[in-house]
Amino acid sequence: MQTTIAPKRRSAAGRFWREYGWAYLFILAPVLLFLIFTLYPVISALVMSFQQYNIMQSTWVGFDNYERLFKDDTFWKSIWNTVVFTVCTVPVNIVITFVLAHFIYQMKTKWQTFFKATMYLPAVASGVTISIVWLAIFDPTDVGLLNRFLGLFGLDPVIWLGQSKTALFSLILMNWVGSHGAGIILYLASMGGIPKSLYEAADIDHASGWTQFRAITWPLLKPTTLYLLVTGVITSFQVFISVYMMTQGGPNFATTTIAYLIYQTAFKFYEFGLASAQSFVLAFLIILVSVIQFKYFSSDVEY
Repeated sequence: MQTTIAPKRRSAAGRFWREYGWAYLFILAPVLLFLIFTLYPVISALVMSFQQYNIMQSTWVGFDNYERLFKDDTFWKSIWNTVVFTVCTVPVNIVITFVLAHFIYQMKTKWQTFFKATMYLPAVASGVTISIVWLAIFDPTDVGLLNRFLGLFGLDPVIWLGQSKTALFSLILMNWVGSHGAGIILYLASMGGIPKSLYEAADIDHASGWTQFRAITWPLLKPTTLYLLVTGVITSFQVFISVYMMTQGGPNFATTTIAYLIYQTAFKFYEFGLASAQSFVLAFLIILVSVIQFKYFSSDVEY
């Protein structure tokens, strides 16, 4: 009996590897890349968050880094700045993106192509380049484009990035103006996928433009809106380049976000254990907010 069963098992295993072996071989490279460059660093950072980490020697401190973190006023200030930045940018950006996409969708094809390329151009440029341009716009002297515009109305120049009351607003204004390209493309694609027959039926029923928007356009664009909302919040919670390039977290921690605080803790003060704890708190906040958004905003969304 054993001599008859074993060859069958071997032949079944051999047939499996002959049929699927190449598939596993092809996915081996990305799996290894994920394990080495994603999973291993995450696990290492988690372990590091419970240590007083030093390159030469590390000491296990348990939850001391987390306790120290929650007692730090700068950490809570960075959380507040991040939340304010997110709340002020994400909803406004979605509204602006939708309005721009709606106007572009009404145009002829050649003009749609032109405005798609124009609006998407800032997304191609690096964050460093865009920040340098905005540094010139926010120049505190009369040379600055924004102050020159205010001068047309007889207003005095404003130190946009050098005052606590205007620094964070300046970063928010920068985000309002230049972060709509990808969203416009997604909205235009979604609008193009809405069946024309729905609007034709609405016209037969003498439905107004507002009624068509409320009953047809907006409900069918909810999946795109939810996607932009979730990704926008995740991106805003990790805002770093503009803060690093334009304000360095100042003045008086007015623009210190959680991502910039993590950078400072790790690479300025070399407290890698504390920075790891801050990173996992940020990851927890992003996961929590994303789950809440899916729970309360996706109930009537069809995927």
